[in-house]
Amino acid sequence: MTPRTVTVRVPAKVNAQLAVGPARQDGFHDLANVFLAVALYDTVTVTPADELRITCTGPDADQVPLDRTNLAARAAELLAARHGIEPDVHIHIDKDIPVAGGMAGGSADGAGALLACDALWGTGAEQSQLLDICAELGSDVPFSLLGGAALGTGRGEKLTPLEVGGTFHWVFAVADGGLSTPAVYREFDRLTPDAPEPVASPPLLDALRTGDAKALAAALTNDLQPAALSLRPSLADTLETGRQAGALATLVSGSGPTTAFLCADPESADKVAAALIASGTCRTARVTSSPAQGATILPA
Repeated sequence: MTPRTVTVRVPAKVNAQLAVGPARQDGFHDLANVFLAVALYDTVTVTPADELRITCTGPDADQVPLDRTNLAARAAELLAARHGIEPDVHIHIDKDIPVAGGMAGGSADGAGALLACDALWGTGAEQSQLLDICAELGSDVPFSLLGGAALGTGRGEKLTPLEVGGTFHWVFAVADGGLSTPAVYREFDRLTPDAPEPVASPPLLDALRTGDAKALAAALTNDLQPAALSLRPSLADTLETGRQAGALATLVSGSGPTTAFLCADPESADKVAAALIASGTCRTARVTSSPAQGATILPA
């Protein structure tokens, strides 16, 4: 008997390394993208309906598209098309991942909706089939399904799971407004006309494997950070605030404008978050940890 409602929890991500190569003929860039799932989650609930529709609640829900450009809607359509059924489902997204913040919130919703619809419709897709649909939806969507830690190559969709030897503590400072990912990549191309081919950092992979926060802090890199700072110079003040408050490392998260701060322990993370909020350089700050599970069906 198929369920009448399915709820999936799906995590945000941070890029511990984002190495970006030159633009390809198809407009994408080859990446060496070390993903870490972090314990900030959206939940996606699906129920049968007369037609496909989307609703959304939570912080910045008014910024989430409720039409078929939403990756959750596209996920339902692609899965339904593969199985010859109509995507007649109500998808409700409860947002907690910052919107347009470089933390793959939209990708998370796509992965969550895909897993939820698979369970609701009883389509019985294998993980490899779901990952194929995820890759069709977008470069970050496969990792949202997988979670944990992984190296993404190609445009980020080809994943190799990575071992993580401990818990890492983070603060994420949420900026006012978003940054367009295509705009950040265009600025990267302008600033870096001779980008080398991207390669994963051995010291960073070792730091993840051993759970060494100080070693990870020394190895964190984001090739998109100069472009994000060029488009949003005020992010430099946010990064400096976190550094002075004791963060081990500071980083623009993905294409931004959310900024990430790696901390030694939960107490340091709380201190950094308080300093960021008090500084007025961000809208809010969130304390969390990694790695986190990928898309997970919650008990009814």
